[in-house]
Amino acid sequence: MNDFEAVKALKIGDKQAFKYLFEKYYDRLVAYITTYTHDKVQSEDIVQQTFINFWADRQKLDGNKSPKAYMYAIAHNRYVDTLKKAKKREKLLDQIWERALRDRIQEDTDVLGKRIQKMKQIIESLPPKCKEIIQMNKIQGIKYKEIAKQMGISIKTVESQMRIAFTKIREAFKDDKPLLFLLFRKFR
Repeated sequence: MNDFEAVKALKIGDKQAFKYLFEKYYDRLVAYITTYTHDKVQSEDIVQQTFINFWADRQKLDGNKSPKAYMYAIAHNRYVDTLKKAKKREKLLDQIWERALRDRIQEDTDVLGKRIQKMKQIIESLPPKCKEIIQMNKIQGIKYKEIAKQMGISIKTVESQMRIAFTKIREAFKDDKPLLFLLFRKFR
């Protein structure tokens, strides 16, 4: 049997003719597609799909032409389709990843906002002198020595008041994850 006889037999549904063409061209097509994919398993999948399409379209074959060019064209088109699907899938995964990242950033921003609000409430609930000292130090950036001088108190009193403030803040956030970094941010 040759290719022309196989095509004529294939058009009338001869499975032996299909088997002949499959055995003759399968390895060649896999090698051809592998030059594009560099992945033998993927190439085999593409070539199997090529033969499925070839069988389904057997009525369109020209009995006076070799099916070789037609099979190579089908295989190449299946490869291109595979690339397009992979790019779509990659684009979709990128979009999902980006959306998840945006959602996570928003969650983190919301949590941070709530923590800052809680910090403000804690500071507002401190005794007046303690509140004034922590605001001067952490918000205005004034050193202990300067606070003591401005308020007419000792540095030890400033340290004591800061210790009281930190203790109340730590207590309020004891169930939260590490949060003391907020003490060094401005919470206006």
